[in-house]
Amino acid sequence: MTPFGRKLRQLRAERGVTMKDMAAALKVTPAYLSALEHGRRGRPGWWLVQAIIGYFNIIWDEAEELEKLAHLSHPRIIIDTSGLDPKATELANRLAEDVAHLSSGEMDQILAVLRSRVRRSRG
Repeated sequence: MTPFGRKLRQLRAERGVTMKDMAAALKVTPAYLSALEHGRRGRPGWWLVQAIIGYFNIIWDEAEELEKLAHLSHPRIIIDTSGLDPKATELANRLAEDVAHLSSGEMDQILAVLRSRVRRSRG
């Protein structure tokens, strides 16, 4: 499941919406929504994210959060480390090899380092 898929499932559950009803309203198939929730499809397109925001009547921060989650939810990524420090290539390869074996706590630690880096670069 992707971060976007988890949030989408949470929104449906909180509002008591079935996948079938939501799919009909968005003019997509229930199978497509299911694949999005389970991470078997790539990241959703801008139009679909906007349609979901409208469907759930999401505003401001929650809408921005959903857009960010959609951006971070491609289940198959490519990392181009050409021209970077060799450590970047090692990091990308080690993460690709080991991500399935990391504990939730270990993933939290790695994400905290990366999120901290983003905050520092924006601050």
